[in-house]
Amino acid sequence: MSNQLNYLRGIFDIDQLRKLYINLQQESLDSTLWQDKEKAALLLKKKSIIENKLSTFDNIVNSTEYNLELIDLASLENEKNTILECEKELKNIVKKAEKFLTESLFKDDIDNNNCFLEINAGAGGTESYDWAEMMIRMYTRFAERMGFKTEIINILAGEEAGIKSASIRIKGIMAYGWFKTESGVHRLVRISPFNASGKRMTSFASAWVYPEIDDNIAIIINEKDLKIDTYKSSGAGGQHVNTTDSAIRITHLPTGIVVQCQNDRSQHRNKAEAMKMLRARLYNLEIEKKKEMIDEQNAEKRDNSWGRQIRSYVLHPYQMVKDLRTNIETSNVNDILDGNLEKFTSEALAQGVFSAKK
Repeated sequence: MSNQLNYLRGIFDIDQLRKLYINLQQESLDSTLWQDKEKAALLLKKKSIIENKLSTFDNIVNSTEYNLELIDLASLENEKNTILECEKELKNIVKKAEKFLTESLFKDDIDNNNCFLEINAGAGGTESYDWAEMMIRMYTRFAERMGFKTEIINILAGEEAGIKSASIRIKGIMAYGWFKTESGVHRLVRISPFNASGKRMTSFASAWVYPEIDDNIAIIINEKDLKIDTYKSSGAGGQHVNTTDSAIRITHLPTGIVVQCQNDRSQHRNKAEAMKMLRARLYNLEIEKKKEMIDEQNAEKRDNSWGRQIRSYVLHPYQMVKDLRTNIETSNVNDILDGNLEKFTSEALAQGVFSAKK
């Protein structure tokens, strides 16, 4: 267990994170913070996420050290019951550490968001409808295991059984990070409960996961990203409005966006107006990025058919669940269908595999 703690410390720069948290804590105490509500909300959200990471890390370390020390003391006194209790607790701590290690792979801010999960039955009628409903149960249980809340937004029932499609909102910190690797087609092989002949049937259904994006996009502009030029304001016919360099041109270097203002004789007021224009332009750019991201994700959706699946669930003639992207497999099918998906998610994140093989 000590080796695992050292490994955890090695991949997780806890000192740097503590420094970042202290800086955010100081910023949150600034009396002018709430003059920009969007910036304040973003800062407090980031602070809360880091605080949660630090708390989890400290809890893992402190609990491990406490139980290891207690085992040493109990061994001297030959207190077997205490040793067994500590060993049981250490197993639980290992599970927490594994979850924490997986979450350390979440690199994008959007991984911290809520997410939406869409399930769509493939071709096959009642068989696929039933499989889609089984997947809804599996993912609902997975969300519960992760401490997330679920809300069914839309559901379309099948004619005889199961569902044709459903949309679920999954709420919780890091919900998208934990669910994003599940996008793709899932294949089920089993003896059909709807076939009187007891034939083995293959069914398909797709899962589609995308992040919830806040309507209020916080726009933070760094001064180092700006090139600010001043020039003399001029009116029609090239006549100078005034002889001072009051006009402002601001270039946002990362995006190349240029805004300028010369409406006022005051350079400060012109700069303030230009900054408002820049914020509006950057806000619009973020909206366009959101649309492009969703369009790209929609383009990745696969047909619910052979050759497009990311995972196979075989219930007959043998029992096996295999992720076709990572080659992770298990014979404990019931455990997987009951929502124990951590091993698949963790390995997909570790290998950087988020979609079906092309």
